[in-house]
Amino acid sequence: MHRILPALLTCGLTLALAAPASAQLLAARENPFAVGRHHLNVTDVEAHKRFWAELLGGRMAKFGKTEVVKLPNTLLFLQEQAPTGESNGSTVNHLGFKVPDLHGLVPRLKAAGIEIVTTEVVAGATSDVHHNTAQNVYMAFAKGPDGVRVELMENKELDGIDSHHIHIFTDDDEATQAWYVKHFGGKPGTRGPFRKADVPGIELTFAKATDPVEPTKGRAVDHIGFEVDDLESFCKRLEAEGVKLDVPFRKIESSGLSVAFLTDPWGTYIELTEGLDKF
Repeated sequence: MHRILPALLTCGLTLALAAPASAQLLAARENPFAVGRHHLNVTDVEAHKRFWAELLGGRMAKFGKTEVVKLPNTLLFLQEQAPTGESNGSTVNHLGFKVPDLHGLVPRLKAAGIEIVTTEVVAGATSDVHHNTAQNVYMAFAKGPDGVRVELMENKELDGIDSHHIHIFTDDDEATQAWYVKHFGGKPGTRGPFRKADVPGIELTFAKATDPVEPTKGRAVDHIGFEVDDLESFCKRLEAEGVKLDVPFRKIESSGLSVAFLTDPWGTYIELTEGLDKF
């Protein structure tokens, strides 16, 4: 059994009694398939709490012994375990969020010791906050604790942070997009130079990697997650389409949750849940 599952079972007893942490998963409440929760492997939980909650504006909850960051349409589970590497270098290169005041946020991040790596990541960028003229958006890249790379994009109409995208790097961005469109029902399109597949609550963005990338399992972003209605039927359909499940569908009776795990053909580890949107 995969190491994440026992922790999930332990958390299940608390989930049923906890405050409605996943009231954040609004897209999952309104759609049969939507973004859900992601798991980070972290060496210092307090450092992540400062980064995600105090600096970026997430809210904290605790399920069993697991600290959870609540963000709009995304829950980040902080698994206390040293990662095998940063998110950069794995298939999930970074997580993207929109913020209302990027120009004000970046100095606060730097003052708190967070490294801003915009000029290393964005071709042609000469400052921490870069104006992407093609998309008419101000953007910055931060290197969070344990090397979790985060893209921040400014949207002044927001009241606080909001989920925007998961950026997946593979050796074949076209095939990756087609896989997520076929199996996850993503709506295909493009954003600037990137292919994408939109699912409720998040954009899945795909890039062609210039260097080899490693699977996510064990890295700082261990796996990404989606909330699915009628998960058992969904898993049967995936298997009928030739998708192998690493952890088959199963119910956790104590919490009312159902879960399954799989790995996409390029190494992105994925958790599927049902019932998380009810808490």
